[in-house]
Amino acid sequence: MPENATLLPELAIAAQRGVRYIAGIDEVGRGALAGPVSIGVVVLDLTHPTFADTPRSTGVCAQLDGVRDSKLLTAAARKRWHPTICDHVAAYSVQHRHPREIDTLGINGALRAAGLAGLNAVEVQLGVALDAVILDGAHDWLTHGASPRVQTMIKADIKALSVACASVLAKVERDRLMERLAAEHPGYGWDSNRGYGSQGHRTALTELGVTPQHRLSWNLGV
Repeated sequence: MPENATLLPELAIAAQRGVRYIAGIDEVGRGALAGPVSIGVVVLDLTHPTFADTPRSTGVCAQLDGVRDSKLLTAAARKRWHPTICDHVAAYSVQHRHPREIDTLGINGALRAAGLAGLNAVEVQLGVALDAVILDGAHDWLTHGASPRVQTMIKADIKALSVACASVLAKVERDRLMERLAAEHPGYGWDSNRGYGSQGHRTALTELGVTPQHRLSWNLGV
């Protein structure tokens, strides 16, 4: 069974840079045919007792032990963790970029716009600038290397607690949005497939046609 995310990556960055506020960023919905792409941003205050008291040897944060990348949690577990995460982090934001924005900006442009908006939102909440940012993956799609505070990390959503928390918040909020959209556009199964290209979704596209929630610049098969 995969291990829970820990604070070890954040502690390693803090040891190198002497940081206090570190943000984890993760995305949900990149590959969907319908609905938004969503970016979660979660800020940890490493001086807060929740994190300052975390053992440096294990990086296991007692209050958030069990948080994982959203794909490794059940829907029920994600919903349980959502309020706990919100209660323990210093700031958080989930930003959505909707289909027409994705069509206009491209998926990478939409991700960047949502990510930058999320960073701005959490810095407004904090009242100070972030010290460091962890991005999942090997490529800095957020600033294209323009910001030295951004650090990419392969499998950060599995390893880093801040990124795993961001993943959970983004997934829960996007799922809620897709459930509302499913009620507005019945027949596509968005309450279960979340806008991804399941067989049922593709069949509905053929039978019912395209909706305003579909990404028209994508290959929808119709």
